[in-house]
Amino acid sequence: MQNLSSILQQYWGYSSFRPLQQEIIESVLSGKDTLALLPTGGGKSICYQVPALAKDGLCIVISPLIALMKDQVEALHRKDIRAAAIYTGMPFPQVKDILQMAVNEKLKFLYVSPERLETNLFLEYLPGMNIQLIAVDEAHCISQWGYDFRPSYLKIVNFRKELPGVPLLAVTASATPHVQDDICNKLQFRNHHIYKGSFLRPNVSFSVFRVESRINKILQILNNVQGCAIVYCKSRKMTQETAQLLQLHHISADYYHAGLSNDERSKRQEAWLKNETRVIVCTNAFGMGIDKPDVRVVIHHDMPDCLENYYQEAGRAGRDGQKSYAVLLHEEKDLHELKGLSAIRFPPVSEVKRVYQCLVNYLQLPSGSGELQWIEFDLNDFIKTFKLNVYTAVYALKTLEHEGWINYAEQIFLPAKVVFTASKQRLAEFEQQHPQLEPVMKGLLRTYGGIFDMESFISEKQLVTILKTDLDATKQSLYQLHQHGIINYSPQKEKPQLQFLENRPAVEDLFINPAHLLQRKEQFELRVNKMLDYITDSNTCRSKMIGTYFGDAAIGNCGVCDTCLQKKGNDLSPDEFESIRSFLKDRAGNNGLVVKELLTKMGSKQKDRVWKVIDHLIAEEKITLTKEGLMKFI
Repeated sequence: MQNLSSILQQYWGYSSFRPLQQEIIESVLSGKDTLALLPTGGGKSICYQVPALAKDGLCIVISPLIALMKDQVEALHRKDIRAAAIYTGMPFPQVKDILQMAVNEKLKFLYVSPERLETNLFLEYLPGMNIQLIAVDEAHCISQWGYDFRPSYLKIVNFRKELPGVPLLAVTASATPHVQDDICNKLQFRNHHIYKGSFLRPNVSFSVFRVESRINKILQILNNVQGCAIVYCKSRKMTQETAQLLQLHHISADYYHAGLSNDERSKRQEAWLKNETRVIVCTNAFGMGIDKPDVRVVIHHDMPDCLENYYQEAGRAGRDGQKSYAVLLHEEKDLHELKGLSAIRFPPVSEVKRVYQCLVNYLQLPSGSGELQWIEFDLNDFIKTFKLNVYTAVYALKTLEHEGWINYAEQIFLPAKVVFTASKQRLAEFEQQHPQLEPVMKGLLRTYGGIFDMESFISEKQLVTILKTDLDATKQSLYQLHQHGIINYSPQKEKPQLQFLENRPAVEDLFINPAHLLQRKEQFELRVNKMLDYITDSNTCRSKMIGTYFGDAAIGNCGVCDTCLQKKGNDLSPDEFESIRSFLKDRAGNNGLVVKELLTKMGSKQKDRVWKVIDHLIAEEKITLTKEGLMKFI
């Protein structure tokens, strides 16, 4: 077996592991089932990638999001590591090719969604794969008491039964002690081997501000803290409005949400990653799998409903170890709205069934049909058609997801599909009658083998290249062939899709477990109360509150959050504080002051007191301090 440190050096260029990484890797290599709880940016993927590279065979990585899988595979390819992903919408021949590569040991990592584990095709190839490790990413998704429960994760335990003796590594950034135990139980760990990293981020200053004007506060922060930034908003409309307001103030900004096309999302994300855009204003659809180390500030325009979401999103700040800021804004009314959220999030069973009846009427899907079929679903049109309350509709669908009846995907990419329906004789006659459509017919037949006999995924863009035409003209030709009955053509889909996980039941046969519903509601209320405590407690260190919530009792006061800085400032008498502030302001003048040069002439005690004033003035945004240590008064 290859030396672990040499693998780390060869592929990642690091000379040493981060805290706990080596212990987790050694636990996996000794054949133990292991849960790794490491904070966002803590290097979770290395914990399964290094042991997989250290031994022969394949590592199966189970991941919930297509974007996350793609990012991981691309990152491995850049290191010349053989990896592939299988996800919804891939052409059938491509899926078979990838599975065959896995059987032929031409892959080191195969990323799959939990739904894929039970498909007939996957199970057909499974016995031929030399699987030596199972990695479960975002493992908290398996617990219905967690904040992001996905019923499909419960399928993993059946998959494990097919591979007795193969160790499993579950990784997550955000799981409370209750959820940690549930992960181990649901994945049927043979023994509990849990490694918990520290939740302290010493370079990140957490702050909470009650404000009257959010945009004014955001502008103030962005003007004081240089570098790249993320602003999280709870609605798509707010992302666009906020980005436009920032642009009006000459700040380079763009917005991102699930309603944009796949190409547009990729383009905006890439511009931000390359620092062509300074600020990305987004919903929580943005961020998973993105590894940008130099984010200097993460601002929450709106309050998340739990500390898990907040810590994961705020944790995208300062992954390079440099001084960074995580700022949460709120108004008084937000607290009341958050307190009343559980009544909205958990509609009664009767309401869920009413929405379900509307849903099957809207989709016109007969009872006993539709298993695993993706159906385009316009949520706004559905709500308008049946005059439903927006929140009731959205959370009734979420309940149906949690109960394992449906999948609802806002972000999904399904390629175009084509099958020829005309006979070869009819095709020959049609070519003579419509010579302008002959190139697209021949392009399809030459490029996609078997398209005459079975429905095949096609790439409209590939046809454009072959035919040397534009996308609109190619799509128009495909539509014409469809209308003439020569082919069945389903265009590429990027709009939200809904899928029934089994043939859809009649309304009277739809079972919603009221006990599960009540337990999820109670757990949600507990998470909301902890979020409210975080916002309203102005005495306890922010990092300490976060650490305690996740079971990390070892965290002391961080010294850099707003409450710690307030206490530091309070250690000085008002006269002494004002004296030091005036001294600093006089020395800084209009050109600023290099703090390091000033402090070298002071004793340690005096230096400490000056730093207390500087830290307090930074927290209050009265001064700016650049990476080079130049301090200026605002």
